Amino acid sequence: MSTSNNSTEGYLDMELLRFTTAGSVDDGKSTLIGRLLYDSKSIFEDQYQAIEESSRRKGDENVNLALLTDGLRDEREQGITIDVAYRYFATPKRKFIIADTPGHIQYTRNMVTGASTANLAIILIDARKGVVEQTRRHTFIAALLGIPHIVYCINKMDLVDYEEGSFEEIKKELEGFSSKLDVKDVRFIPISALKGDNVVNKSENMPWYQGSTLLYLLETIHIGSDHNHIDCRFPVQNVIRPQSDKWHDYRGYAGRIAGGVFKPGDDVTVLPSGFTSKIKSIDTFDGPLDEAFAPQSVTITLEDEIDISRGDMIVRENNQPNVGQDINMMVCWMNEKKLMPNGKYAIKHTTNDARAMVKEIVYKVDITTLHRVEDDKEVGMNDIARIKIRTTKPLLFDRYDRNRITGSLILIDEATNETVGAGMIV
Repeated sequence: MSTSNNSTEGYLDMELLRFTTAGSVDDGKSTLIGRLLYDSKSIFEDQYQAIEESSRRKGDENVNLALLTDGLRDEREQGITIDVAYRYFATPKRKFIIADTPGHIQYTRNMVTGASTANLAIILIDARKGVVEQTRRHTFIAALLGIPHIVYCINKMDLVDYEEGSFEEIKKELEGFSSKLDVKDVRFIPISALKGDNVVNKSENMPWYQGSTLLYLLETIHIGSDHNHIDCRFPVQNVIRPQSDKWHDYRGYAGRIAGGVFKPGDDVTVLPSGFTSKIKSIDTFDGPLDEAFAPQSVTITLEDEIDISRGDMIVRENNQPNVGQDINMMVCWMNEKKLMPNGKYAIKHTTNDARAMVKEIVYKVDITTLHRVEDDKEVGMNDIARIKIRTTKPLLFDRYDRNRITGSLILIDEATNETVGAGMIV
């Protein structure tokens, strides 16, 4: 019994890497994920037998690993993948969540959904086709969403005879393109998802490539500094007042840390009221902590009795977020109903709810050329635009490139309650 308990504890303590996969139609995304799961021993024998049997029935020469991920049967029959599918797997070094998003242009919003919390984006490119419009689109969205690491997997190298020249040509073009965008870390790996080259195991067919395999990169890439550990931000989600004799005087503020490091004894300010206090303790289900940082969920207690409610934010005295009602942001539009100039929407920002009016549509972005389109301001589904909004009450925010949590918000259609837009504050 004790061994399983220890392994569970180890598993819970392991670092979690969230990554998203994107590419155009048929460039092997499902096969790549299938290969990752299969070669890293993350699938069961009977799952493998089932896809082996299914591949044989369809007359495929190789076992079709794509069947592992294309779970929905009618999709498999049509040969297309839609929406965002999340997969979970683990190796002895790390846990992973894969957000698998479809490649078609009409699913830009799905990619935004899947990529919004990712540490890393894998963008697949077919070695025979090279850089296509979708490659640029996915790179732009990854940069817009502030994904810290982009890994270009140049796939189907087996179909270009594993030639170094093909890889280098694509790499050079991508380096040129991604340098125009704000991406911190870009990597390139030549792979064959079908044959398994450089996915989990090093390729013997490409001795000219000296870099790491994809799985090794996913297991070792440094993600600790992806969170902002400088600006202390704690949006309050809930006030905890246990109704019991033992905890009669307990008053804690629960939430998820959005940035910075908090310690008992720290001087803090509560916004928007501006009252100051000291942190008395940082409590969790497993006991008190000496320090807590993003993205931990904790309960903070303060030395003084202050009136605090959901939507307030606890910050450090000398480092405060922007407070304001006029907000400039990039928005990815997710609804068939177009974005209305002067339209009124409900918004959610951290733990805060408010309403907002669209003051101005500044420009739309042509994702392929990265140019600003200023003469056509009609924003429809999957469009990305720069807009200005005014909110009914002040928000406590940072720029999105400083903090992906306090810098993002969503717009909601009040009539249908649908999320219609995802915004990144600039």
